[in-house]
Amino acid sequence: MSWALYYLFNSFGATLPWQSCNNTWNAVGNCSSGFPGNASHLQSASQQFFDYALLEKSDGIEDIGGLRWELFGLLTLAWVIVYLCIFKGVKSTGKVVYFTAIFPYFILVALLINNVQLPGAKNGILYFLTPVWSKLFEVKVWVNAAAQVFNSIGIGFGSMVSMASYNKFNNNILRDTLIVSLTNSFTSILAGFVIFSAIGYMAHIHNLPVEDIATDGPGLVFVVYPEVLSTMPVFQLWAPLFFIMLFCLGLDSQFAMVEVAVTFVMDGFGPKVLRFLKRQELLALAVCIVSLLLGIPHVTNGGIYMFQLMDHYTAVVSLMFLAFFEVLAVCWIFGLQRMSNMIKKMLGKAPNIYFRLCWLVLSPLLVLCILISSVIQYTPAHYGKYKYPVWAEVVGWGISLVSIVWIPLGAIQEICKNKGSFLQRVKTAATPTLDLDAQDHLPEKQKTNNPESEALFTSMA
Repeated sequence: MSWALYYLFNSFGATLPWQSCNNTWNAVGNCSSGFPGNASHLQSASQQFFDYALLEKSDGIEDIGGLRWELFGLLTLAWVIVYLCIFKGVKSTGKVVYFTAIFPYFILVALLINNVQLPGAKNGILYFLTPVWSKLFEVKVWVNAAAQVFNSIGIGFGSMVSMASYNKFNNNILRDTLIVSLTNSFTSILAGFVIFSAIGYMAHIHNLPVEDIATDGPGLVFVVYPEVLSTMPVFQLWAPLFFIMLFCLGLDSQFAMVEVAVTFVMDGFGPKVLRFLKRQELLALAVCIVSLLLGIPHVTNGGIYMFQLMDHYTAVVSLMFLAFFEVLAVCWIFGLQRMSNMIKKMLGKAPNIYFRLCWLVLSPLLVLCILISSVIQYTPAHYGKYKYPVWAEVVGWGISLVSIVWIPLGAIQEICKNKGSFLQRVKTAATPTLDLDAQDHLPEKQKTNNPESEALFTSMA
């Protein structure tokens, strides 16, 4: 988000600063005003703006360098905006999301209308739509596809569970789930058309194959697309709109992440925390401040290496691990029948055989296969041609384990606090403590208005 703000503030001018090689940060002799193609010794002006103007990157993670004060200021600004949007709780967040979620669609549609009229756009779209069937036999493609879905929908992060805990007890979760899934897929396809029509245009301008320009990671939105924007007619309009859209997309993700932390603290330690902080707004402020401090290593000269390391080790393996045990705990230990009864109480009808089969067999099996494949297909992290030292790889795995290790630790703690033989302790620990009939004995008002009951039932579903 701070990178998006940096580009946004630099896009208000007669020319875009990443458009040419006549700047103080450009390396003499190896800067190209367009994409260099096969000339490996050259870098595009857009790439050099990202590396040397924005990041002022060092030679590696060993040289973390000093703080990029300009980026730190923008990081602070980003967190201030996040806090102002969420400090009043989920109701104020919901109102802000109406803008941050809907506005990007207007920009995407406007960009698509503009892009499809550009020469070469058709070739980019055909490249996007033409299937390469042999890729379906590569495990890495399926792992990356699963990681994309997990990240774009937010599976395994806890955000869906946190947000769902505020729903009414009889909220139609089936309808909401279908809307979220279909909207996510539609948005991905729409964004694909926008991106690849622009990439086709760049390939046409520089007389290069589309695959030579297409890339992944931060390079796509902070190197390739800014280069595309600089060559578009009326770039003074499209560039700011694009980076405002990026910032809005970042806000949406951050709202959900902060809400997870706040909900966790309130549900687990609410009375104790409120005795100290007095108000929930101060808890949200504390979460934002801690998050800001944790972001500082990313805005140093070596921050891009830290960013890439964390992105590589936290995006796939730990997410799959968490998702697998979440499905296992809910569908196997808590029990499919209990969960089906819960959903029947909420919706008035039990889930059909398709959902039962998915929860009991297909989902855990699929996630387990992807998890095993991602470990087997493991490749060390890298940034461009830079390869990380062994100690950095160890740090990366440590970061990945930070979220995973609580599952076995929690299981051990639960077994240790029980009484009896080891087998009796395990059996007690794996026995659900929620009485399915408890809701039937509650007064009618308590059934519908007890937020803890609503949170528990909706979250488990």
